[in-house]
Amino acid sequence: MSTAPEVRAVERQGLDVIAESDRKGTPRGLFWPWFAANISVLGIAYGSFVIGFGISFWQATIVSVVGVAFSFLLCGIVAIAGKRGSAPTMVLSRAAFGVRGNRVPSFLSWVLTVGWETSLAALAVLATSTVFTELGWDGGVLTKVVALIVVAALVVGAGVAGFDVIMRLQTWITVITAVLTVVYIVLAAPSVDLAVVGAMPSGSAQQVIGALVLVMTGFGLGWVNAAADYSRYLPRAASTRGVVGWTTFGGALAPAVLVVFGVLLAGSSADLNAAIQGDPIGALTSILPVWFLVPFAIVAILGLVGGAVLDIYSSGLALLSVGVRIPRPVAAGVDGLFMVAGAVYIAFFAENFIIPFQAFLITLGVPIAAWAGVFVADVVLRRTAYAEAELDDRRGRYGDVRWGAIALVAVGTALGWGLVTLASPAWLSWQGYLLGPLGLGGRGGPWAYANLGVLVALVVGFLGTLVLARGSVRRQESLR
Repeated sequence: MSTAPEVRAVERQGLDVIAESDRKGTPRGLFWPWFAANISVLGIAYGSFVIGFGISFWQATIVSVVGVAFSFLLCGIVAIAGKRGSAPTMVLSRAAFGVRGNRVPSFLSWVLTVGWETSLAALAVLATSTVFTELGWDGGVLTKVVALIVVAALVVGAGVAGFDVIMRLQTWITVITAVLTVVYIVLAAPSVDLAVVGAMPSGSAQQVIGALVLVMTGFGLGWVNAAADYSRYLPRAASTRGVVGWTTFGGALAPAVLVVFGVLLAGSSADLNAAIQGDPIGALTSILPVWFLVPFAIVAILGLVGGAVLDIYSSGLALLSVGVRIPRPVAAGVDGLFMVAGAVYIAFFAENFIIPFQAFLITLGVPIAAWAGVFVADVVLRRTAYAEAELDDRRGRYGDVRWGAIALVAVGTALGWGLVTLASPAWLSWQGYLLGPLGLGGRGGPWAYANLGVLVALVVGFLGTLVLARGSVRRQESLR
């Protein structure tokens, strides 16, 4: 009789620790979900976002590669916790924040992942509409509605089904999108004007930092709160170095290439650069031959779906870790409703995509960076496996509320929001309140759009935990 773990049509695992008999695979298998989730052609559009800071090609290239690689390295470190504890990221975070204290970062994680899946679903709808218009077909309301139904069915269906279905789906998405993306790059390459790109003037240090932070928040920092959700199925004996390496490599490989290519494209054409601001994916069709528009639609939608599928799975787990007591498949379905509602607003009513998108990235990026700093430092400090049964016990070694970790997130967020500012929307104009008092030129000064607050929040969480939590981690690990 076979002893292989049963593959279920719908995963019933919620916040439970994965049983020894259900742990399977090798770190190499982490490449597929992370690569599939990040090979989206949205990475090309990021090239436009990066040069929007007014930096040169070489500055943009360095910023893109470093920002992508470093931010996914954070994901790789968090993934170690998944192998050690065989539980979702936001359950393992209880070791640092306490069982009930962790509800605060769990709620932030839920908002972030729902926001990401909403953005990706909306982009898929907008891209479908644009492709249909380019083909001379109806790209209006009916097309958007049908596209939204199809995208929502794929994303929510996979999210409800769970881990096994997602891993299979991501493998196919990886192969299909990788091939078609290479074809897109080949077809779009003649549109690159190296002379124009090379003439882009260099930007200041503040502009470079602003672009770097945008790349970090748009890639690895957008995933760090879910990074252990997939490594938790690995056997305990799996290589720690392999977990870090394959997570980082799988997540960073495609974006690093795509963003740099996007810099080349957007830097070559002011018109294309401007069009990307309104429809980041659809605008990329303007340089394609008609015969490739349908394959482009496939690669665009599949790439976005690949990212949204991981998000809805992790958002469901985050919702459960907040304290909502419903089955995991139901949680994924609930998040799907929020996703559809948000996608309807963006695709049918919002005048511009990039403005609300950047506001979302930076505003939520600050507290998530503070949490990431705390949790990454906590993972680095630990040497042994988690006491799994006590991750759900308020009277256990991890405690009920660990106020030091919560204070670090609060302080990091307060400092961070005071050091970032956005041109719009108007309701976020209160940010940047520290730029003047700290002598950085105020909301109109050179540091206004450097997004320095994200880095400050990350450093506060990380260094604060290394200094303040070392003793408590050692005490936790000394208990039997």
